[in-house]
Amino acid sequence: MSKIYEALRRMEQESGPRGSGSADPAIPMGLPNVGIQEPADPIGVRSAMVEARATSRLVALTDPRSLGAEKFRSLATRLENLRREQELKSLQITSSIVSEGKTLVSANLAITLAVECAAKVLLVEGDLRRPALSSQLGLSELTGLRQWWDARDRGIAQFVYRLNQWPLYFLAAGEAWEQPSHILQSERFAEAFLSLTGGFDWILVDSTPMSPTADTNLWSRLVDGTLLVVREGVAPVKALKKGLQALDNPKLVGIVLNEASDFDRTYYEDQYDTQEENLNE
Repeated sequence: MSKIYEALRRMEQESGPRGSGSADPAIPMGLPNVGIQEPADPIGVRSAMVEARATSRLVALTDPRSLGAEKFRSLATRLENLRREQELKSLQITSSIVSEGKTLVSANLAITLAVECAAKVLLVEGDLRRPALSSQLGLSELTGLRQWWDARDRGIAQFVYRLNQWPLYFLAAGEAWEQPSHILQSERFAEAFLSLTGGFDWILVDSTPMSPTADTNLWSRLVDGTLLVVREGVAPVKALKKGLQALDNPKLVGIVLNEASDFDRTYYEDQYDTQEENLNE
């Protein structure tokens, strides 16, 4: 963990330009030809359409040839490879503080795993205090966890929506909650969350930042691993240390460096276009 802190400390000291806004997994790899048979839909599942606005930055959907989309394909590949080595189906995606891009990473990674890897993915809006994932996807009117909690006679699967006819499913927060901790630590929610895991290849939870709430710690008890998003020039090393120390069992599986400045977008896109032109000659 000390190497992570050292890398972040160097980033804080550097005053170079901000990067391309893409996610940078620590070890890029090629995307294998992964084919996973899609299970049947849960009974009563409803459909919704993602509205990718120009400001949404859902590059996995709107700009699949971009550097950002390629980074998410690389990240999806790494996770698929990790899953072959250890029990890994559910992940929470968190950050040390706000504005590091965890929601953006959650949405793009989920789309990539579903569309590129043909995995059946459940994306959960797990930041119940300040839910932003629904808005990111253009789905702010959906019912979700808040309505499920109030409706004691309805199963949680009835609040899951299928997106764009992809093998991608979404469980929204429904509404912002002031004190969601008593729900996240309840036996009822633990049983409901467990009931969903058998129907999906991946469950991705867009969690809260590690500080100052305890929600990330509660989610860590329910998921198999934690993916940490660190945004260059935003995350203080002190906040990162404090957040990780607050987790009883962080189950850290990887770090995503957001807005890294070690790649040049223009160079990448020029080379990509040139190679494609050569193949078409």
